[in-house]
Amino acid sequence: MTNKAAKNSAIIVAALTSYLGPFMVSGVNIALPDIQRAFSVNAVLLSWVVNATLLATSVLMIPAGKLSDIYGRKKMLVLGLTIFSATGLLCSFAWGVELLIVLRVFQSTGAALILTASVALITSVFPLEERGKAIGISVAANYIGLSSGPFLGGILTHYFGWRSIFIATIPVALLAIAIAVVFLKGEWADAKGEKIDIRGSVVYGISLITLMYGLTLVPDLKAIFLIIPGIAGFVIFVLLELKIKNPVFEMRLFKNNRVFSYSTIAALISYSATYATAFLLSLYLQYILGFEPQKAGLVLASQPVMQAIFSPFAGRLSDRVQPAVIASTGMACTALGLLLLVFLQPDTNLVYLICILLLLGFGFAFFSSPNTNAIMSSVEKKYYGVASGATATVRGIGMSLSMTITTVLFSIFIGKTEITSAAYPGFIKSFKTAFIIFAVLCTIGVYFSSVRGKLNRGMQGNK
Repeated sequence: MTNKAAKNSAIIVAALTSYLGPFMVSGVNIALPDIQRAFSVNAVLLSWVVNATLLATSVLMIPAGKLSDIYGRKKMLVLGLTIFSATGLLCSFAWGVELLIVLRVFQSTGAALILTASVALITSVFPLEERGKAIGISVAANYIGLSSGPFLGGILTHYFGWRSIFIATIPVALLAIAIAVVFLKGEWADAKGEKIDIRGSVVYGISLITLMYGLTLVPDLKAIFLIIPGIAGFVIFVLLELKIKNPVFEMRLFKNNRVFSYSTIAALISYSATYATAFLLSLYLQYILGFEPQKAGLVLASQPVMQAIFSPFAGRLSDRVQPAVIASTGMACTALGLLLLVFLQPDTNLVYLICILLLLGFGFAFFSSPNTNAIMSSVEKKYYGVASGATATVRGIGMSLSMTITTVLFSIFIGKTEITSAAYPGFIKSFKTAFIIFAVLCTIGVYFSSVRGKLNRGMQGNK
């Protein structure tokens, strides 16, 4: 049994690191109009400030999870925090949107290490009967980052400029490093001695980049020349991973573990259906309703505040009740909230929007931490990093898909032009179409969440 000091240190570090990424993402989202004005870029290129980060993080997540299993979860966490801080500082000095995108790709290396190592660390330190509670606290910190990001990001953008958002994350990262190095003893390298599968990592990365970039080119016909090779690359990746002794990702988990596979699919669908919500609503509030960044951020904060409040409770509940029941209920609430967003108009009462955001926050809180608990508690110790990597990867891929859908709709209804008053009708069409698609996706996710099967609490792993 791990002692109390290790548990406390692990949860503090996990909470700080869980806060960082969402704060950065939501803070940058609220600053997008200012970034657009600073660099005079079109809507499609602007979306790549978000898209590039999500795509790069998704590519790196699987190998990052394996590295934490091999070399130690604390070591990889500290390395990730260091990279994240250094590149964040460089982002604050970017003189063009292209350089900002490149630097955010490098920052994604640190983000991938942080995201995979933190969840794996909690799972390593906390026993099965306390794991849902610990994951719930970590998820709550994630949502506190999401809720404070738009608000604090709006204030920082208004008074100090959008560059200050990147600088604001550095003290938090340094504090997490100090606590991990001084107080958190141990490395938790349960796959020590195994070799990283470089070939599989490269095939996976190239396939994902090819597929996701191809999707952003839709409806252009040349997209097919990237989408088909991307899908073929994934088939090759699966075949390679099934043949080697120490794969970068254990594909047999999907074949032999229904709880793991269906929970992972549900997470992929959930993030695909929800991530672009903040991006779209940020633009809706600032362009259509004419809100200042800090006011828009305050409105958007209502959703993650609900998530932060209810996530620890939902996580604790999943230690006693089957996660499938709780997560499916949460996803159904989310599907309803997404459907209601379709009816937003330029003159919609703000109270209506806030009520929807509260419903979305409640729904996602009851889905996220129980679903993560199900994924992490369904595998053996040596796969904690891999499972954490899978969780973070499907989150990143889902986020990328969500933004890809949005980018494609922008291309169809707005085109490669800045969002001005002349483009508002096209934006509204993009907005409504996106939420119809997202509501349908989330409804499909309810099915996968509800039929995943029961988590066997009497053993570690669930075949």
